[in-house]
This record gives sequence, C-alpha cells and structure tokens, in this order.
Amino acid sequence: MGLERPGPNDDHAGSSDHSGQSGLRLDAAALKVLAHPLRSRLLSALRRGGPATATDLAADLETNSGATSYHLRKLESVGLVADTGKGEGKRRLWAAATDTHQWVASDFSGDEDSETALNWLVRDYLRHLAERFGRWLDVEAAWPSAWRDAVGMNDDFVVVTAAQLQQLTDEIGEVVARYRRAGEGDPEARRIAVYSVTFPIDLDEDPEDRA
Repeated sequence: MGLERPGPNDDHAGSSDHSGQSGLRLDAAALKVLAHPLRSRLLSALRRGGPATATDLAADLETNSGATSYHLRKLESVGLVADTGKGEGKRRLWAAATDTHQWVASDFSGDEDSETALNWLVRDYLRHLAERFGRWLDVEAAWPSAWRDAVGMNDDFVVVTAAQLQQLTDEIGEVVARYRRAGEGDPEARRIAVYSVTFPIDLDEDPEDRA
C-alpha cells in the first residue's frame, strides 16, 4: 500500500518515478518519526507552500518555533526534509526533501511499534482528508460551475484478487502522474488534491479465507 501526503500539486533519499517526482519508501525509523501530529503537518506545509523557516512554519501552524525546529530536525534525520542552506544567519530555510512518500504494510509485519505508528498515520490522513474536503464544501458555492461540476467524490466497487487490486492501484497512479503538471503555465489551472482509497467491503468474513 502506498499513500502520499499532499505535495506540490496541492499542498506529497528516494527513487524517482516516471512523472519526475522524487519519492521515499518509508522504513520503520522514518515511519515512527512521521507518525506525529506536528511532524506530519510540517511536512505537508513544506510540500504545499515550498521552503520556509521554522519561525514561519510555527506561525502558520500555531505552535512555537523551538518545537518546530526540533521536529524539523527529526524529519531531517530520516530524509523527509532538508536544510536548503539558503537561510539568513541562524534562520535555516527548510524544504521537503522528496515530493512523495510511500510504504508497504508488509514491511512492518510483526513490529508492533511500527504497526501502531502506521495505524496512526493512516487515520491522520483520513482526518486530513475530512478536514480539507470540508473546507472546500464551505466555499464551494463561490466557485464557477465548471469547477463545481469537475470536482467532488464518487464511489464504486470491484471484485478482484489482491494482485488485480494492486494492478488497478498502479494504473490509477499512472493516470494521475500523466496529469501531474498538465496545466502548468496555464492561468486557468488550479492545484487539485487527488485522493484514492480502497478497502474490503465484506469485513464480517474471515480474512484468512481471502489470503
């Protein structure tokens, strides 16, 4: 499973995918560092808004600059943020070190601390989605009808094997990657968040029967 924090297209050292984005596959250390309320917000803010100082980030996130500096260094220690070297004096200018991060759940099987961190991180993403989509609903009426018609939520279901579901997920990712910068340079283009979620419907069935 792979999930991305919203990046430069909206608000998401590793390998680069075919879209030119840099990504980091989280290991146990990076996962445990990121699974923290302020750190996840700091990374999101840097991907969304670009490089910033700890003071600026603290003001945006309504925390103090000392705590912000500490947590930025923790993120730096696992390759998620970096000091750009362009700050003035002691005011370090921080940037997201990668565009995206992903994980594979089986990497953490049997590691109770990592599985707890992963559970928190996924639920944090769910809260993040609800919060940001809720803000859109608050202002939707003021947007042009073309945008109101184009954005939104939908749901469907498929009957697939685990391998087929992985293929479906990969294909959706390829489509999103093709449109990553499609509107760049066009004054009518806007940054749009794209979330994708899959989960089993029949939760009352024995999961071992689906192995």
